[in-house]
Amino acid sequence: MPVALLALAIGGFGIGLTEFVIMGLLPEVADDFAVSETTAGYLISGYALSVAVGAVALTLALTRVPRKTALLGLMVLFILGNLISALAADYPTMMAGRVVAALCHGAFFGIGSVVAAQLVAPDRKASAIAFMFGGLTLANVLGVPLGTLLGQAAGWRSTFWAITVIGVLAFVGIAALVPAARAPRGAAATSGTPSARSELAAFRSPQVWLSIAVTVLGYGGMFGGFTYIAFTLTEVSGFAAGAVPWLLVLFGVGLFAGNLWGGRAADRNLVRTLLVVLAALTVVLAAFALTASSKPLTVVALLLMGGVGFATVPGLQMRVMHYASAAPTLASGANIAAFNVGNALGAWLGGLTLAAGLGYTSPLWAGAAITAVGLVVLVVAAKAPGGELRPPAVVPTLAADAA
Repeated sequence: MPVALLALAIGGFGIGLTEFVIMGLLPEVADDFAVSETTAGYLISGYALSVAVGAVALTLALTRVPRKTALLGLMVLFILGNLISALAADYPTMMAGRVVAALCHGAFFGIGSVVAAQLVAPDRKASAIAFMFGGLTLANVLGVPLGTLLGQAAGWRSTFWAITVIGVLAFVGIAALVPAARAPRGAAATSGTPSARSELAAFRSPQVWLSIAVTVLGYGGMFGGFTYIAFTLTEVSGFAAGAVPWLLVLFGVGLFAGNLWGGRAADRNLVRTLLVVLAALTVVLAAFALTASSKPLTVVALLLMGGVGFATVPGLQMRVMHYASAAPTLASGANIAAFNVGNALGAWLGGLTLAAGLGYTSPLWAGAAITAVGLVVLVVAAKAPGGELRPPAVVPTLAADAA
C-alpha cells in the first residue's frame, strides 16, 4: 500500500479518537463544568449531528478545491476544534469545539475515500479505503482505552491536547506524502476538479440512493444492538461493570479485523461480499440475542458483531462511489453522513424496544430486523438495471498522475 495511505489513516485515527473517547471521560467533563451527565452526553449527540451536516455541506463547498488542499483544510478545522475543547473554560465553549471538530469528520472520510481509491490500482480500491478506515477502528481498539486512562490520570484536557498533536501529525503527513492530482496533459487546469453541479448530478442515479439506503440500514442494524450493549452485558450476560470496557476493546478488535477483511473481499467481488456480510450480521445479531445469557457465547458474539458489522464499510463506500464514478466526492461524503444517520436510527429503534419493556436483548433483535431490511434493499438494488457492478474505471489513479 502507498505510504500516503498511512497519513490518511493517522487522520482517521485522530478523528475516531475525538468521536469516541469522550464517552469514557463524561464523568470528568460533567464534574469540571458542573453539569449533569445527561447534559454532558449532549457533547456526543451534538458531535454526531454536526458530522452529518458537515459531511454534505463541507464536501459540497469544497468541490472546486483540489482534494489534497481540501484534506489539509479539514485537518486545520480538526486541530482548531480540539484546541478549543482543550482550552474550553465552560460547557458552551466545549460544545463549540466539538461541533468544529465534527464538521470535518464526514468530509474528511468522504474526500479521503476518493483519494485513497485513486492511490492504488482498480483491483485494490476497497482495500485502500479499508486501510484509511483502519485508523478509525484502531482508535476504538487502542485510542479510546489509552485516551481515557490519560484523561483520568492527567485530566480530561490532556486527552484533547494529545488529539490536537495527532491532528498536527496527520496534517504534516498529508502535506508531505499525499500527491496532488494533476490534470491530463493538454487538458484545462481545472479538468480534474469537479463542479458542484456535476457532483449533485450523481444523485440522479437511483443506485446511488439505493446504496445510501443500504448504508443507513446495514450500519444502523449494528448500532441498534451496540448502543445499549453495556446493559446487555451487565443485566443479561452477568458481567461486572468493570469488565465492560475490556469487552468493548474486544469488539474493537473485531471492527479492525472485519474492516481489513471486508476491504479485501470487496475488491474480489463487491456485490457478493455485501450480500454475505449483511446476511451474516443479521444472523449474528439474532444469535447474540438468543445466547446473551451465556458469557462465553457473548464474548464470541461480541467479536463477530464487530467483525461482520464493520466488514460492510469498505464495500458500502465503494458501491456508492462506483455509481457516482463521474463525480464521486459528494456521494462519498453523503454516504459517510448515512453511516451517522444509521447510528441514530439504530439507537432510536433500540431505545423504543427498551422503553416498550421488551428486555435488554430487544435492541439486538431490532438491529437484526433493521439489517435484514437492508439486505432486502441490497437484493432489490442488485436486481435493478445496472445493479450488477462491473469492473470500475473510476478516476485515473494519483499514483499514475504522480509517475
